[in-house]
Amino acid sequence: MAKFGKWVGLGLGWALGGPIGGILGLAVGSIFDTGTSAAPGQVRSARSQTLRGDYAASLLVLIAAVMKADGRVMKSELDYVKRYFVSRFGADTANEAVVMLRDILKQEIPLRDVTNQLSQRLDYSYRLEMLHFLFGIASADGSVSDSENQVIQKISTYMSITDSDFQSIRAMFVSMTDASYKILEIEPTSTDEDVKKAYRRMAMKYHPDKVSHLGEDFKQVANEKFKKVQSAYEQIKKKRGLK
Repeated sequence: MAKFGKWVGLGLGWALGGPIGGILGLAVGSIFDTGTSAAPGQVRSARSQTLRGDYAASLLVLIAAVMKADGRVMKSELDYVKRYFVSRFGADTANEAVVMLRDILKQEIPLRDVTNQLSQRLDYSYRLEMLHFLFGIASADGSVSDSENQVIQKISTYMSITDSDFQSIRAMFVSMTDASYKILEIEPTSTDEDVKKAYRRMAMKYHPDKVSHLGEDFKQVANEKFKKVQSAYEQIKKKRGLK
């Protein structure tokens, strides 16, 4: 088998070009190692449905940027990545993802160029899922460092994610006194009615059914965010004595 043969099954299209393709480089090229490459028909078939593979490969590049932020790579972070890929793509693909990630970590990552490519290729909902996952990676060792937060904020800004969405997702992972309000994208001074309206808005925004057409991968991540929105609302209700 090719070193990264499972990625043929996921499919790779636009991620093979531009700055992301340059970073993937030899790792992706090894899919077509001499004597182990996929048949032309297989490659064409894979490329006809590339979004899943493009998303996964692009996410690895952003993961590397965040992991490099504080100058060290933690086992807890690698384990988090592997668990994610196992749950979404299976054990074999997860093992290949970790090997590919180790290769990407050795390279310099032109963050603005990479995120520009992603902004052009991915819908906003995909970019939000990426942001959510990156905070999960950063917090895998117990806390999000300042350097990790700065890199993720850059990624968020470069991918044209609104500040309110950034702060909301950040509050799901970073402890702060007003985290529940941040998650609902409101202020602690908001009225009870505003709290209820904010919850309804965020519940609709992150309801798993909103991304069901994108596949089970995205639905699972959306469900995680949806539960955090629900938890934030329950905490605020408890503090305010709301029913």
